[in-house]
Amino acid sequence: MAVLIVIIIALILIVWCISTYNSLVRLRNKGDEAASGIDAHLKERSDLIPNLVETVKGYAGHESSVLENVIEARSRASSLSGSERTKAEGELSGALSRLFAVAENYPELKANQNFLDLQNQLARIEETLANARKYYNAVVREYNDKTMMFPSSVIASLFHFQKREYIEIDESDRERAEVKF
Repeated sequence: MAVLIVIIIALILIVWCISTYNSLVRLRNKGDEAASGIDAHLKERSDLIPNLVETVKGYAGHESSVLENVIEARSRASSLSGSERTKAEGELSGALSRLFAVAENYPELKANQNFLDLQNQLARIEETLANARKYYNAVVREYNDKTMMFPSSVIASLFHFQKREYIEIDESDRERAEVKF
């Protein structure tokens, strides 16, 4: 009878270990999928930027420093990865904000249908990116909780599941945007 009880306990532990391991793998894969989704949206935004810059250039060609900053920020963001890329993407967002501020000075540009379409597409992409980042951070929170909380932390440490980093915004992006009419 005692042997049967030991076997049952051992089977329960084995099933628990397998289940915990599989849930950690599932969460890690969800995190990888969420990160890939963010990359796809960043690529979409990156592909849209040259069209936007060319449209603005036609109306505001003498604002070349703003246009060059957008192009430079896009190139830098495309070539980096990890936390460096996150920071560069924040700089790109700032450069795009300055580009739209310049566009405010050109009424005929603001009325241009191509510019309006590009601006709407960019706004849609930015909203989608924000949602993708929220989803990624939610998955990372769940994964990190599981890797750090006992008893699943035992399995996580045995199989070298590492804590993942959240996507955080840069300090400069936390500042309040100034709107003037």
